[in-house]
Amino acid sequence: MSFTDRLKDGLRRSRETLNEIFYMGGEVDEQFWEDLEDTLVMGDMGAEVALSVVDDLRDQAAREGLGTARSLKRALVKRLEGEFPQVERDPFDDTPSVVLFVGINGAGKTTTVGKLASVAHRQGKRVVIGGADTFRAAAIEQLEVWAKRAAVPLITRERGADAASVCYDVLDRAEQFRADLVLVDTAGRLHTSDELMRELAKVVSVTRKRAGEDWPVSVVLVIDATTGQNGLEQARQFNDALDLDGLIVTKLDGTAKGGIAVRIAHDLQLPILRIGVGESIEDLDRFDAHAFCEALVGQE
Repeated sequence: MSFTDRLKDGLRRSRETLNEIFYMGGEVDEQFWEDLEDTLVMGDMGAEVALSVVDDLRDQAAREGLGTARSLKRALVKRLEGEFPQVERDPFDDTPSVVLFVGINGAGKTTTVGKLASVAHRQGKRVVIGGADTFRAAAIEQLEVWAKRAAVPLITRERGADAASVCYDVLDRAEQFRADLVLVDTAGRLHTSDELMRELAKVVSVTRKRAGEDWPVSVVLVIDATTGQNGLEQARQFNDALDLDGLIVTKLDGTAKGGIAVRIAHDLQLPILRIGVGESIEDLDRFDAHAFCEALVGQE
């Protein structure tokens, strides 16, 4: 099964909810538009996005005489696609590059680091994994498994070591390895803790100073789609504290509310770099706004 098929399968529940609106008997009346707006809101797109999308779609339908499910779906896909900002620089492709992965516990940071390391290594890149989550023993163990599987070095320190110091060491070793791509897993942080966010800001600052101009440093938030509106608040807080460069949205196969990706992209104007729809390496891939919106809405 291709990634597109797995994405469609993962967003099936979101798509089925929308399909109930489009197959209401063929009449595009006021009730249709109200139902569509309500469905988008309930799918975690939020009232502002839903209202704007429906107003634009209603105007387009009137201008162009759109009255079938096929034509309206096509227009909705194109309209939603426009909510996603373009990726100006993909830190996983445009190397040399250092990427710091941030997010709360359970979002899938460690697994995402491992998957991306494996993919990059298979592409012929020299990859180093940094284990800066020294508080959760399982995180290092997970990274060790992924590093062995990908045949790439893992640089870390003893449990409880200062994360900023770990990042400094990681870049020292990465320089020795002449690494193209450095992927650093940081400890899960509650976005509601000002103290923890300040510590993370220090990690970012130290890493950027050590990397210098030769290695651009990107800060990427890994977010769990199943957290819904709470995920939006996480993204806001992390972005305010760290000035994020992009997002990776995981677990899109476990939610009926894939619209949260639209809402976050709209509100924060942050590019989505990768999305995940499962546990295997093949279940993480680059984000394609058109393919995502087609999977979310469905096409005839």
